[in-house]
Amino acid sequence: MTKRPLVLLDVDGVLNPARRHSLRLRRHECVLDGRSYRILLNTRHGAKLARLAGDTGAELAWATTWEQHANAEIAPRLGLPALPVITVNGDPGSRAGEHFKTRHVAEYVAGRPFVWFDDSLGVADWHYLKDHPGVDEFLLVDVDPGTGLTDAHLTRAREWLSGRGAAAVDR
Repeated sequence: MTKRPLVLLDVDGVLNPARRHSLRLRRHECVLDGRSYRILLNTRHGAKLARLAGDTGAELAWATTWEQHANAEIAPRLGLPALPVITVNGDPGSRAGEHFKTRHVAEYVAGRPFVWFDDSLGVADWHYLKDHPGVDEFLLVDVDPGTGLTDAHLTRAREWLSGRGAAAVDR
């Protein structure tokens, strides 16, 4: 079993912010299961995420309700290859106030350290992950859904991935 760290990516609110705040964001039309969606993406995010993963020895993975659609609609537009997908849909709710994706992430990471970029996580998620027996070190990066992923978020993740060690779980 590998201890290679993971970088987990949400789409809506992280890579697809709620509002256009930069000229670098481009509108795209996606059709998922017969429904049309407009998304905003910064194509520079793909190279920045790939560089983060490459420089720190991490593996990128999707932790989004887009699931496999992220590989079809988001990854190519960002210049990323198909990434592993954490299956998160079909779970109706939380057990202790945590986001419905959190339990699936806890099972997926299987002891690997990880950074998770998401706009919907809180204290309940941190406690759930900290107390879950299959979870080791992690960093939750709270992304403002209005602006999405920023260089500051990427720098925080890079510093944590580069400096992690025997330290306690970080928030």
